[in-house]
Amino acid sequence: METKFFVDRLSIIITVFFEFPLGSYRFDIDRFSMDIIKYNVYSGPNIGLYTAVNDKQVFVPNGFAKTTAKKLASYLDVDTVYTSMANTRLLGVMMVINNQGVLLPSNVSQHEYDLIKKSTGLNVDILDSKHNALGNLICANDKGAIVSPIIPKEKMKKIEDVLGVEVIQKKVAGYHQVGVVIVATMQGGVIHPEADDDEIKTISNVLGVNIEPATINGGIPYVNSGILANNHNMVVGYHTAGPEIMMLTRAFSG
Repeated sequence: METKFFVDRLSIIITVFFEFPLGSYRFDIDRFSMDIIKYNVYSGPNIGLYTAVNDKQVFVPNGFAKTTAKKLASYLDVDTVYTSMANTRLLGVMMVINNQGVLLPSNVSQHEYDLIKKSTGLNVDILDSKHNALGNLICANDKGAIVSPIIPKEKMKKIEDVLGVEVIQKKVAGYHQVGVVIVATMQGGVIHPEADDDEIKTISNVLGVNIEPATINGGIPYVNSGILANNHNMVVGYHTAGPEIMMLTRAFSG
């Protein structure tokens, strides 16, 4: 294992940078320590499309390689749950999860619903909407949720109740697909680089964390496509560049 040491005299305090053969980066930032691991799934960097995570479970598609699932669970310090979502592999696209609840699309099967309810013990419910890609339309942490304006207003109460958070409806950087362009935990968050200062301030207030503009996988602004993060650690697509790792480090500094 090769170890490299860097000292950063910029706006954040990074004490040590470790480089591991599997693309793992550990940062100790002002008393908050996290790992950022570079990893591919299905031979591509879009890990956020196929997986979902909170602080207890990582959800992976049925048929997902056991060795890969075991590594993801180890990296994120969670247990593994195998499932489909509306009979697809697109778990990150279709479901919304935090540490208090799980929102599932209206085309979820009874078996999928029962499995997730039993596996998590959380408040699990179905959002009855014609829009099924809930993960693309909602970004939530344990404090708040940003919801796309295309979801009917009468659904906001259910989102609040299931996830146990404050909810606002808002486009981000001109996009209705707010779940695609924001990723947030209780340690911080990142947002599409074209989001303006007012958007960032509002979203930061609702989610209760620092939010920073960032890209993923070598310049992709749709950050959720390439990030799988909980309050323990983070896994990103393997194309994520060094400067992007630094942006993520600053954003998720706790």
